[in-house]
Amino acid sequence: MPGSGKSTLGRRLAALRGLKFIDTDTLIERYENKPIQDIVNFRGIRYLRALEEELLLGLQIDRHVVATGGSAVYSPKAMAHMGRIGVRLYLKINLPTLLRRVNNSTSRGLVKMPQHPLPRLYFERLSLYDEAADIVSDNNWPMTAMRVDALIKQLDGYLNSMSK
Repeated sequence: MPGSGKSTLGRRLAALRGLKFIDTDTLIERYENKPIQDIVNFRGIRYLRALEEELLLGLQIDRHVVATGGSAVYSPKAMAHMGRIGVRLYLKINLPTLLRRVNNSTSRGLVKMPQHPLPRLYFERLSLYDEAADIVSDNNWPMTAMRVDALIKQLDGYLNSMSK
């Protein structure tokens, strides 16, 4: 979800764990040599989703934290692949938090179509994120060291339970 803290938290988590960080929106923008919004404006949302799916399916990585674009969740194949190569963490936020955090949506690469305002995208994606996630973590609060520590404990607990 836009504004959920994927990039902010992902960078901090990677730094604390000595991992590399990848933001797939940044990879797409570099590949296309234009901002996400321009890709949608000139090529369409279906093109962006197909490109994002292709990129995610091509990831063969280890020891990385990946922040996917918000529409990655529309691809069951990509979500399954991400689950095979790592842990899928959903940073869940409520609609008021989303609207508060994404107040500069025209400058942050958020794909905003008139027929898909933020509240509609939010409710459309909620169940998709819940279904795809291995871990759901409430991220309505400001990002603090305590919040990052709590998330790391949640991840460690999940990983420990999987190794038994």
